[in-house]
Amino acid sequence: MSGEPILEARNLRRSFGKVQAVQDVSFTVERGQVVGFIGANGAGKTTTLRLLATLDAPDAGSIRAFGYDALNYPDQVRARLGWMPDQFGTYDNVTVAEYLDFYARAYGYHGATRARHVEEIMAFTELTSIQDRLMHTLSKGMGQRLCLGRSLINNPDLLLLDEPAAGLDPKARIEFKNLVRILAQQGKTILISSHILSELGEMCDSMLFIDKGRIVHHGSSETLRRGDADYFRLQIEVLGSPDRLVAWAALQPGLKLVETTNRGARFDFAAREEGDVAQLLRRAVTEGIPISDFHRQERRLEDAFVDLLKKSNGSPPVEPPPIP
Repeated sequence: MSGEPILEARNLRRSFGKVQAVQDVSFTVERGQVVGFIGANGAGKTTTLRLLATLDAPDAGSIRAFGYDALNYPDQVRARLGWMPDQFGTYDNVTVAEYLDFYARAYGYHGATRARHVEEIMAFTELTSIQDRLMHTLSKGMGQRLCLGRSLINNPDLLLLDEPAAGLDPKARIEFKNLVRILAQQGKTILISSHILSELGEMCDSMLFIDKGRIVHHGSSETLRRGDADYFRLQIEVLGSPDRLVAWAALQPGLKLVETTNRGARFDFAAREEGDVAQLLRRAVTEGIPISDFHRQERRLEDAFVDLLKKSNGSPPVEPPPIP
């Protein structure tokens, strides 16, 4: 069905002895989305991804991918799935090109078509210049590019990327993020786990947060930053002393002083909609407040995540959004 999500997990459970790694995990991923999957070490990210990749079977629950029951038809799912683990094995005396060529043959590419396909993958991941280098000698960044290239060999519709930027230096992280952005522009659906929240916030359509094996948030980075707050945090700076600003603010409905600074003050503004903030600014200028800077402050994703975890302790799992 064209309107069916590309991926749907329902009530997944997976335990290892007494450890409940995944508890009633449910969510959907729509076609063409880039979804960030966030959680602390041990929260259940990798276990969940391995279940979705059909590398492990849940104790309970169901997975549908591309319209197939993944537990009963794993081969059909794997044919359209790209899996990038957080770590992968290297082999002595195997070059970059030989490694990719092996997987291309495993997926049924032959002759000139296979050679051209491998060349295209190396060009996209910028591995062409080192195609003759032994894979076990690669840097962390180049190794991650090679692992991504391997996950793209079968031209998958859905990519599952487990901590792809872990251990990369800032330059390599930016380069890898650019590759993910290009894949998204090509229409790939991507579920990417990471602990680098700021980077995920820039490139993801929605975000899944998991804690102690349970989903505690499913939505956009904006809704996470805003949380349950019914106010905007405003930073207002003025020319000269902030005393006049503070006195003026005390007379404005819905504006509450949080703290004063050398050049202004921070306020919580109980706005019903975005336009209320613009009206407040116009009123301040009209009434002669010498404003030099006026902007909204958003919570950092890291801070929002910490607050979310505090609120979720002892609460039931978050229900996924309804399927259209």
